[in-house]
Amino acid sequence: MRIAFVLGSATGGTARHVAVLAAGCRDAGLAVSAFGPPEAAGLFGTGIEFSQVRIGDRPRPASDAVAIGRLRAGLRKWRAEVVHAHGVRAGAFAALAMLGIGRSGRPALVVTVHNAPPDGRAARLSYGLLERICAKRADVILCASADLRTRLRALGAADAEQFDVPAALAQPPTDAEIAKARADIGANGRPVVLAVARLAPQKALDVLVDAAACWRDRKPEPLTVIAGDGPLRTVLTGQARRAGADVRLLGARDDVPALLAVADVVVVCSRWEARSLVLQEAMRAGRPIVATRVGGTPGLTGAEAAMLIPAGSPAALATAVAAVLDDQPLAGRLGLAARSRSASFPTQKDAVSAALAIYSRLAAGRRFGPAGQVGAR
Repeated sequence: MRIAFVLGSATGGTARHVAVLAAGCRDAGLAVSAFGPPEAAGLFGTGIEFSQVRIGDRPRPASDAVAIGRLRAGLRKWRAEVVHAHGVRAGAFAALAMLGIGRSGRPALVVTVHNAPPDGRAARLSYGLLERICAKRADVILCASADLRTRLRALGAADAEQFDVPAALAQPPTDAEIAKARADIGANGRPVVLAVARLAPQKALDVLVDAAACWRDRKPEPLTVIAGDGPLRTVLTGQARRAGADVRLLGARDDVPALLAVADVVVVCSRWEARSLVLQEAMRAGRPIVATRVGGTPGLTGAEAAMLIPAGSPAALATAVAAVLDDQPLAGRLGLAARSRSASFPTQKDAVSAALAIYSRLAAGRRFGPAGQVGAR
């Protein structure tokens, strides 16, 4: 079987998920190719053919036409039986590229939808058009959360199902790694409130900074730590300075398990999440969690494994974090419930097996369609 993956970004959990699926398919003996931006080439190991196709994060007619043309040429050359695109822009581009491939050679199309529509009327209109292309053209749409599945079905997707995107199973940090992380933070005995996120609007870290300003009069004052990088670093730094909030931006880190072990509370305050990877990691680590009641988060944590609050409210976030810090039995119950619930989470190996089953079903239908016609769909 020949599989082609299409992705629009080389950063974040989506890109890592694609790399895991591609490696799993290769290890299962499939022929695998990937199409994405040049910086994504390093995600894929030996035995996976990579071709550069830059799919922008917003409409740009000239460059979009070039990307679709390159994708069409690459897919025609690769002769994939299944194309798996990640994100609605990648999915719509793949669908449009495949219109130029003869029906007998056209692969099946799988699209994984990882995100909800963005803010802003113009962006939502554009995103909605891409969603409708995916809903109409994809053979299967995989949705990273239940609310996305409901949305795509309402848009007319014939086959939309939930597909959990799992976090990697991390090795427990050593005592030395935890000590180093603690020293890097420099909390000096103060409670640590930790967020691990890309510094981007979706993650609502501005809300966390405003909440941190509410803790200035607590003794000892909690230290708010944000691990991650992104376009809002300068904005958040200025916001914290103006608010008088003690917030430390650590930048990108490769020691998240150790940081989680140091944290007294883990915060996931996003405006929307499908199946947050860091939330899964924090639950497996048994940490007390405060998270926003958005997207797939309530389904992930249930009612017992996190304190769930409304999105966009610094006051609600500040109150919930203070409640966890002030009530050690509550913190213990949250941590135990999180660890217990995480035991049933699917692994990356499970995700690969589920994807392979979908690809095999679609490839079989492509080869032996109605009336036994090869290539029918």
